[in-house]
Amino acid sequence: MVLLKIFALLFGIFFKIGLFTIGGGYAMIPMIKAEVVNMNWMSVNDLIDFIAIAESTPGPFAINIATYVGIIVGGQSGIWQGILGAIFATVGVVLPSFLIILLIAKYFDGFKDNRYVSAALVGIRPAVVGLIAAAAFTIAIGVFLGLSIGSDQNLFTAATASQGLQCNWRALLIGALAFGFSRWKKKLHPIWMILGAAALGILFFGLPQVL
Repeated sequence: MVLLKIFALLFGIFFKIGLFTIGGGYAMIPMIKAEVVNMNWMSVNDLIDFIAIAESTPGPFAINIATYVGIIVGGQSGIWQGILGAIFATVGVVLPSFLIILLIAKYFDGFKDNRYVSAALVGIRPAVVGLIAAAAFTIAIGVFLGLSIGSDQNLFTAATASQGLQCNWRALLIGALAFGFSRWKKKLHPIWMILGAAALGILFFGLPQVL
C-alpha cells in the first residue's frame, strides 16, 4: 500500500510538471526544483549535477530526470520497485504532452487562426523566457557561488556570515571559455563544447585531487 502511494505520488507530480510547463526541458527546471526538492527526493546541488549529466547524455532532460528520480525514490525498497518508480514518473511527465499533441493534431485546423489562441501564445512566450532565465540563475549561483537555494532558503542568508560567498573561479573560467568559444565558433557542434568542458573539468577539478 505504501509503495502504491509512492508510485501514485511520482506519477501525479511529474504529470503536473508535464502538464503545466510550457517551453521544453529548461522551462521545466523551476517546477522540477520546487516539486522534487520540496519532497526531499533530491537536493538543489544534486539537481544541478544531474542537469549536467542529462545534457551530456542522450534523451530529453525532463524524461531523464523523471526516470532518475523514479529510480531513486522507488529503489529505496528494492531494484524492481526502482524500475517501477522510473516507469510511473516517466509516463507521468510524458503523458500530458502526448495527449495534448493528439488533441492539437486533431483540431489544429479549427483553431490555428483563432485570435484568442494566438494572443495566448504571444503572452506565454515571455513567461517561458522568464522560467528559463530563473533556471539559469539557479544553476549559475549553485555552480559559481556554491549556494544551494531551496524553497525554504533565502538568497542572502543561504551563505553564513562566517563563510561568505565562495566564488568558484575554476568553474567561472570554464563557463566563460565555453561562452566565448561558442560565440567565436558559432557553427561548432555542441558535442564538442560538452567534451571540451568535460576535459577542462577533469583538468581543473579531477587531477588536483589525484595529485
